[in-house]
Amino acid sequence: MELNIYNAKGEKTTKKATLNDEVFAIEPNDHAIYLDVKQVQANARQGTHQVKERGEHSGSTKKLKRQKGTGGARSGSIKNPTYGNGRTFGPRPRDYNFKLNKKLKRLARKSALSQKIKDEKLTIVENFNFEKPKTKQCIDLLSNFKLDGKKTLLVIDSINENVILSARNLQKFKVIQATDINTLDVLNAFHVLLSEKSIAVIETTLSNE
Repeated sequence: MELNIYNAKGEKTTKKATLNDEVFAIEPNDHAIYLDVKQVQANARQGTHQVKERGEHSGSTKKLKRQKGTGGARSGSIKNPTYGNGRTFGPRPRDYNFKLNKKLKRLARKSALSQKIKDEKLTIVENFNFEKPKTKQCIDLLSNFKLDGKKTLLVIDSINENVILSARNLQKFKVIQATDINTLDVLNAFHVLLSEKSIAVIETTLSNE
């Protein structure tokens, strides 16, 4: 598969990028995508939620009234959740993490990238650099691709401090390394910008068996 390469000004160049069909042109597997996104979100949960149950509240355990003859329901301790003291089967601290096979996670990432290309929401950008950290440079980049105010993911081949620092104040613009690409970030973005050099890194990462 071949895609046009654009420069940082949003102009089409004469160059074309050749993409590996096994990574960028597969039939998206929705279930693999679901499992991978579920794992990322589950592993991000702290799991420290906790509420008090009846045994953790202070109060008398004396029976409130006699068992029979009152015309009402039986009633025991004042700490009964019915009276607002403690919660029945409330959340307790737990670990939400779970594991997935590496092959399945690679399949999910390939599926997400392939879906973006199908939807024409992925663009290859010529390698570029900023002379110094400046937010306006990222704003201009987004404006050149008509992505103002839209969630955009920029994938670069390696750590570039000037680009990363220029983007950190923009809420809807995220920059990641190609080795850190994940299904959730790709799907969460309205549009994905891939730097020219990042393609080789992605193909190497996702083609490993």
